Amino acid sequence: MILDGSLPKSIQAAAEALARGELLGMPTETVYGLAADADNDAAVAQIFASKGRPTNHPLIVHVADAESIKRYAREVPVFAQQLIDAFWPGPLTVILPRLPQAAKASTGGQDSVGLRCPAHPVAHALLLACQSLESPVWGVAAPSANKFGRVSPTTAQHVASEFGDGLLVLDGGACEVGIESTIVDCTRGAPVLLRPGAITRDDIERVCGMRALSREELPEHTPRASGTLLAHYAPSATVRLMNAKQIQTALEVLGMDAANIAIYTRARMLTPARNVVLRRMPDDAQEAGKELFAALRDFDTAKVKLIWVEWPPESADWEGVRDRLQRAAAAA
Repeated sequence: MILDGSLPKSIQAAAEALARGELLGMPTETVYGLAADADNDAAVAQIFASKGRPTNHPLIVHVADAESIKRYAREVPVFAQQLIDAFWPGPLTVILPRLPQAAKASTGGQDSVGLRCPAHPVAHALLLACQSLESPVWGVAAPSANKFGRVSPTTAQHVASEFGDGLLVLDGGACEVGIESTIVDCTRGAPVLLRPGAITRDDIERVCGMRALSREELPEHTPRASGTLLAHYAPSATVRLMNAKQIQTALEVLGMDAANIAIYTRARMLTPARNVVLRRMPDDAQEAGKELFAALRDFDTAKVKLIWVEWPPESADWEGVRDRLQRAAAAA
């Protein structure tokens, strides 16, 4: 059932559902999450079961404000605090050393916890309502509301189509960012970028004065984190990454026999075939990220078998989009 997230009674109903140990589809500015009380191990187990997600694959805990960090983390390094001050609320997840008693099931058995304060007004209202309950819910575990490894949802309707009418979904409109949060590991003395997103490497360095290391530079004891498996974010159709010339050449070779193919490119493509779905990728990285998952879902709805995607630019602002597309293509 979909509830209107602009109504206070919907927010209250959603908060009470979480307090009862139920699952909820919740909006954030990145993607919609499949939410549960982060400190209720039985509720969190339902997330893993519903998604088909391995229980050792950690979840991000969403909190209402930076003050809530003390309920989950035992330490906040100076550079981590600088990132929090600059980017919360917003699409940034920081991984911090976990308090022993906090969010055990949500963290996949690790001694670290990923925390994020979402910027979406409906998500923020929900988290505040959770704190105000007679038995407060202080943190909400919420991975993307889709089956494990598949395309993330960016509308309430995407969530409902994934899990059916039995799931309560709080509708907050289409997501403004469209790809998952940037994840920065802050447990090893320097910022380590585990998952790129709308907040870039350059943004991280600008705020804390430290270069964001890649996980390959500090491979020892890297925490497991959401969305970092080689194959992820995959539609039903096979995704292939190509440059614009390769796409055009392949179309010319197939000619009128081209069928069941979707093309997502910034370049202008010429095709004589009627059974090819053409969609232009935005030239701006943020706009491309905003529509990426919706575009992949639309291609599946069109029942294509192949999705040819033009390689995004190599600049830092496109890293999040490149990451999602590379993982989607790796699932083939």
